[in-house]
Amino acid sequence: MTVVRARDVRVRYGETPALAGVDLDLEPGLVHGLIGMNGSGKSTLFKALMGLVTLDAGTIELFGGPPDAARAAQRLAYAPQTEAVDWAFPVSVGDVVTMGRYGRMGWRRRASAADRAAVAAALDRVELTALADRQIGALSGGQRKRAFVARGLAQGADLLLLDEPFAGVDQRSEATITALLRELAAEGRTILVSTHDLAAVPALCDTVALINRRIVAHGPPDATLAPDRLAEAFVPA
Repeated sequence: MTVVRARDVRVRYGETPALAGVDLDLEPGLVHGLIGMNGSGKSTLFKALMGLVTLDAGTIELFGGPPDAARAAQRLAYAPQTEAVDWAFPVSVGDVVTMGRYGRMGWRRRASAADRAAVAAALDRVELTALADRQIGALSGGQRKRAFVARGLAQGADLLLLDEPFAGVDQRSEATITALLRELAAEGRTILVSTHDLAAVPALCDTVALINRRIVAHGPPDATLAPDRLAEAFVPA
């Protein structure tokens, strides 16, 4: 099954087009890269995939159905850009990861033994068990990114959307995150990563989509990152 199927997706903010006819298919069990300059529509596409913006035209299907259904079934998880998070908010790393289980809890948000086990396993997977009680803003950049990946793991999501996961992280953290995402893809999860780090793409991604309000090219990194394709993506739309 194609995990993501977008056809002629168009989104406008007032008179400004953010997406101008995006067509994109993402297959399961792969790490897919999304590359484009600032204002190219990367974050808007993520919001569209999550069903958080109204489409002016086109359709999006996740797992063969609407994005709302995938969200309700806890099959979709999102790790936002650093700038989109209030790091001063008084929650611990464990609290953040536990949020991934909220959709499976009752209205009282009381964690069951299964919830606690899922959170513990996710923290262990991203090597943050020892920091579970630390306030989220006290972590390093790479640790913060891993905490949000852990939230998606605890949730049990099949599709992970990561918006600039390597921004502000050191090389060691980047290598750790890359290895983790490769492992998750090998287990059958589908991952879409937006990044500006072209050098990291060949080791991380199975496919790359270049976006400039539309998909300029999509395919294996060696072909998609050809100079002529990059030139088409990195010019004002």
